[in-house]
Amino acid sequence: MDAREFRNCVGHFATGVTVITSGTEDGTHGFTANSFTSVSLDPMLVLVSVDRKTKALSVLENNRFIVNVLNREQQDTAMHFAGRPKEITPFEWEDGLLGKRIKNSLAYIECEPWAAYDGGDHVLFLGEVKSFEYHPGQPLLYYCGQFSEVASAK
Repeated sequence: MDAREFRNCVGHFATGVTVITSGTEDGTHGFTANSFTSVSLDPMLVLVSVDRKTKALSVLENNRFIVNVLNREQQDTAMHFAGRPKEITPFEWEDGLLGKRIKNSLAYIECEPWAAYDGGDHVLFLGEVKSFEYHPGQPLLYYCGQFSEVASAK
């Protein structure tokens, strides 16, 4: 089976867009991710899948992290953390319980490390939710390799 074609296939599953932020001695780092899911309610756990080739891997190992769920107005923020920064930073930081988070995001989920698992060419990080917050608004979606929006029900 062809890996690129498989990626195209799973790209037909619409996802929300998140930026995962985590603090180190060098400051706050982040990366755009759509491989995020809720895992458990008791205890509250979430999962983030991280490519082994990214710098983010070493940042997340045994480290707390914040899932910033982006709203539809935050495409430039998603691109910034996907390695395509703008001349003018398209976001502001704000303090959360466990570190810096992206101001005006649709939701925040702040986590302590729970476990990490081998996921082939990715590592699966589970975080125990220590704080969360959400706000009204429309999510930024990703579908078939591009940003998308939720269609209104008529």
